[in-house]
Amino acid sequence: MAVAELTSSAVASASYSYTNSRLHSSQLSLSTTRLSDTLRLSFRSVPRARPFKVTCSVNQAPSVAVQTEEPNSKSDCYGVFCLTYDLEAEEQTKSWKKLVNVAVSGAAGMIANHLLFKLASGEVFGQDQPIALKLLGSERSFQALEGVAMELEDSLYPLLREVKIGIDPLEIFQDADWALLIGAKPRGPGMERAGLLDINGQIFAEQGKALNAVASPNVKVIVVGNPCNTNALICLKNAPNIPAKNFHALTRLDENRAKCQLALKAGVFYDKVSNMTIWGNHSTTQVPDFLNARINGLPVKEVIKDHKWLEEEFTEMVQKRGGVLIQKWGRSSAASTSVSIVDAIKSLIVPTPEGDWFSSGVYSNGNPYGIAEGLVFSVPCRSKGDGDYELVEDVIFDDYLLKRISKTEAELLAEKRCVAHLTGEGVAFCDIPEDTMLPGEM
Repeated sequence: MAVAELTSSAVASASYSYTNSRLHSSQLSLSTTRLSDTLRLSFRSVPRARPFKVTCSVNQAPSVAVQTEEPNSKSDCYGVFCLTYDLEAEEQTKSWKKLVNVAVSGAAGMIANHLLFKLASGEVFGQDQPIALKLLGSERSFQALEGVAMELEDSLYPLLREVKIGIDPLEIFQDADWALLIGAKPRGPGMERAGLLDINGQIFAEQGKALNAVASPNVKVIVVGNPCNTNALICLKNAPNIPAKNFHALTRLDENRAKCQLALKAGVFYDKVSNMTIWGNHSTTQVPDFLNARINGLPVKEVIKDHKWLEEEFTEMVQKRGGVLIQKWGRSSAASTSVSIVDAIKSLIVPTPEGDWFSSGVYSNGNPYGIAEGLVFSVPCRSKGDGDYELVEDVIFDDYLLKRISKTEAELLAEKRCVAHLTGEGVAFCDIPEDTMLPGEM
C-alpha cells in the first residue's frame, strides 16, 4: 500500500521536483499495479537556501541502489525517480519523442487543476510525447501545489516524466518549451481597472524577464491571466530574446463560445461552424465576427437571416458570457477555459484544416488589417502544425465590423498607455475610455 509522509515545510523559496523515469527492463520492471502497491512517497524538509524535494523508494527492489542527493549536488530528484532509464531500450518507449518541458503558472488554481491532467495524459501533445510539468505557485498556494503534485504522481501517467513545483519563475521556467501563464490577481472590490493592470502587469513583467533568462529560446507562451492581451504585451516586451510572434493571449474560449451560440441559433451541431474570428481584446469590447464565419460552408448571414440578432444579441452574449457564467456558477469558468487552452495549443501543433482558421491574440506588428502596431490583438490565424502561425488575409470587412474593431483597438491602446512604465515606453498615463470589466475580474 502506498504511504505518504509529510513533514513541516515553511520555506518561502521552495520547490519540489518529481522525475518519473521508466526503468530499463534489465534493472527493474514495475507494472502499474505493482507501482501503486509499492510506491512510498515522502516529503523531507530542507534548509531555507535549498529547494524542497520529493523522495520515492521501491521497497521490493533491494538489489537496485536508490540514489540520494549529496549535500552539494545539483541533482533535483530523489529515490527511484533518479534511476536512469533508456527510452530506446523498451518497445513501449523507443518510438517516443524528445521530452517537452511545459511550465504552468497559477498551477494550484481551478483552471490548472483541469488542465494539468489533460497535459499529463497525452491528450494535448500526443501519446508518444513524454512531458515534464514545471508548476509555478505562490507562498500562499504552495501547500495546495504540493497536493496537485501528489495527485499527478498518484495518477501514474506513463508519459509524465517529471513534476517540479516552486514559487521562483527562474527555477520553474528553466528550459521551458511551452509557458502557460494562468496565474493573475483577480480584481477586488473598489479596484480600478488601472490598478488591476498595474498589479498584474508587474507579475507578467517579472515572468517575461524570467522566460527571457532561462526558457528555451523558441518557447511558446500563452497568456491566460487577465487582462490577458495587455499582460501578454508586457511579458513579450520584457523578453526581448524571445520572438514576439511566440506570445499569445488566449481568446480561444471566446471563439468557442461564439461557435456554440451560432450553432444553437442555426440548429446545427457546433462542428458545422468554422472560420470564427474574435477580433481585439479579451474584454466586453471583443468582436465576434459573424461576417466571415461559416455554417456548413456557407456564410453565417446566409444561414441565419435574423441579422439584428447577429449584431445585437449574439455579439452581446459572447462578450458577456463569462459574467453570466459567474452569476450562475458562483465563480469564473475553469473547465471550459482549460479546454480552450488545449484547443489553442493544438491549433499550433496540428495543421489547420484547409480553408479554416482560429483566433489568437498575437503581436500586431506587420498585420495586413490596418490595426495599430505594438498591441497584442486577437486576429484570425492559420498554422502548419509546427508551432508557428500566419495571419489570414482573405477576410472581408463591412462598416459594422470596422466600427467594432476600432472600439476594441482604442481600448487596447489605452491599456498600453496605462502600462508604459512596464513595457519600457515611458511614463504611464491611464485614460481608459470606459471600464469594460473582464469576465472573472470581480
